[in-house]
Amino acid sequence: MKIVIRPLHIISLGGYIVEWDFPYRNIIVVNPTEEFIKIEVPVFNEEWVDEHRELGLEIIPLTEEDNYLSKFRKAKAKLEKLKADMN
Repeated sequence: MKIVIRPLHIISLGGYIVEWDFPYRNIIVVNPTEEFIKIEVPVFNEEWVDEHRELGLEIIPLTEEDNYLSKFRKAKAKLEKLKADMN
């Protein structure tokens, strides 16, 4: 299955991680480009992270120790700054 990430948009893929022994509990995906980008879900392995970074996406994997809200807000602020700089 594929999901399309809109330009200058951010999403979270926690519900699309299907492997029990996957090292991350959530993944934040940021599209900092002005292009629509298709991503493959569900997430099965760590190679997914590298493959999607090659598409121009910012991928932020979160472990059990990471604070999701803090990381999401930081990524969102960075994206909002990028949007403001483009205008």
